[in-house]
Amino acid sequence: MDDLLSRTRAAVWHPCTQMKALEATPPLAIARGEGPWLIDTEGRRYLDAISSWWVNLFGHCNPRINAAITDQLGRIEHVMLAGATHEPVVALSERLAKLTGLGHAFYGSDGASATEIALKMSAHFWRNAGQPEKNGFISLKNGYHGETVGALSVTDIPLFKCTYAPLLRHTVQVPTPDARLAEPGESAEAFALRCADALEAHLAGHAATTAAFIVEPLVQGAAGMAMYHPAYLKRARELCTQYRVHLIADEIAVGFGRTGTMFACEQAGIRPDFICVSKGITGGYLPLSAVLTTDEVYAAFYGDATARGFLHSHSYTGNPLACRAALAVLDIFEHDNVIAANRVKSAEFTGVLAEAAAHPRVRHFRHLGMIWAFDVTDAGPGFSSRFHQAALAQGAFIRPIGGTVYVMPPYVTNADEMRSLADTIRVCLADPRI
Repeated sequence: MDDLLSRTRAAVWHPCTQMKALEATPPLAIARGEGPWLIDTEGRRYLDAISSWWVNLFGHCNPRINAAITDQLGRIEHVMLAGATHEPVVALSERLAKLTGLGHAFYGSDGASATEIALKMSAHFWRNAGQPEKNGFISLKNGYHGETVGALSVTDIPLFKCTYAPLLRHTVQVPTPDARLAEPGESAEAFALRCADALEAHLAGHAATTAAFIVEPLVQGAAGMAMYHPAYLKRARELCTQYRVHLIADEIAVGFGRTGTMFACEQAGIRPDFICVSKGITGGYLPLSAVLTTDEVYAAFYGDATARGFLHSHSYTGNPLACRAALAVLDIFEHDNVIAANRVKSAEFTGVLAEAAAHPRVRHFRHLGMIWAFDVTDAGPGFSSRFHQAALAQGAFIRPIGGTVYVMPPYVTNADEMRSLADTIRVCLADPRI
C-alpha cells in the first residue's frame, strides 16, 4: 500500500483535492470491489456509502454489466459517431426516449459536458429561430452543474466558482427552494411556491434575453443534499412555457432511481425541454452522459446549412462499450423491478437510521428515495475530513459535504449492511472530537 500511495502522490493529480493534504490523510488504496464494498490493498473492506461519487447503482463488479461489456469487446470497442452508427448507441437512444418522453439523444462523456451541450443547444436553438438575443441563463442559488467553463457559469458554489470568475459568463441565480430555508411554520410546498414567485418576477422582465432555466430537480447535491418540494418544478415548467424559456433538468445526480422514481421530474408530473443524464447511467462503469430534447428543438437544427447544425463533438461520443454498460443497467432496472424494490428498501433504511436522526447533534434529517442526509449542528472547520477518517476506521466510505453527512449507497446494499452503516454514523456522532 505504501508504494502505491507514494506513487499516486508523485504522479496523480486528484480531483477536488488539495494535494498537500494527502501527506496527512492519504487516499484509500483500492485493489478491488465486490457488491457495495470497496476492498483495499491490505484486504480491508469499506461499505461504499456514497456509491463512488453517486455513480454506482448495482455494486462493483456486477456480473451482468461485466458480461455485457465483455460481449461488446468482441464486437467493436469504438467507432466515431460522426459518419457512422452502431447498435448499442441506437438501442440506448431508443430506450432513453421511451423513459423520458424526449428524443434524439446527444452523447457526452460526463455530467459537466452534458450541461455544456444543453446550454449550447438551447442558445443555438434561439439563434436558429431568429432570436439570437435569447442567450442568457438562469439557475438556482447554491446550484451545481459541473466545473467546465459553461457549466461553472450556471453553478453557484463559491469554492468552485470564485477563482475562475474572470473566465465565466454572467448568469442569474434565483432563490433556492431548499426546504431548510423556510420560515418557521411555513410548509415546504408554500416555501417552494414563494421561491417560484422570484423566478416569475425575473422572467417577467428578462424573458426576451433568456434562453433557459437550468435546475437540479428535487435535490441540490453539492449544496448539501438540499431537498425541496416538487411544486417548485411544476410551477417552473408553467412559467418557462408561459415566457418561452427552455427548462433544462439536470438529472445527472438524481436520475436513474435516486429519488424514488426513474427521474426526479416525474414526481412533479412535468417534462422538461432538455434532460441531462450521466453518473448512474452506466452503473459506475464507464464515462457517459446524454442530453435528450424535444422534437421542436431538434427540428430547429435540421436543414441544409452546416452552420445550422449542432456542431459539438468529442472523440468518444456514443462509445459502444459505455452504451452496452448503460443498456445492461436499464435491463437490470426492468427485469428486477428496481424502482419498486427500492421503495421498500427506502422505508426500511429510513427506520434503520432513526436513532442517528434523533441524535442531539443532528438537525434537518431528510430523506428522498435512496438519499439520506442530515446537518451536524456543531460541525467546525475540518469536520468533513475528521468524519471521513473516523468512518473509514469503522469500515465505511463516507465523505460529508461541509457539515452535511449524507449516504447514497448502491441499490444492492442490504438491511444488515445498512445497519452497519447506521452504527458507524452513531459512533462518529458520539465522538466530540469529530
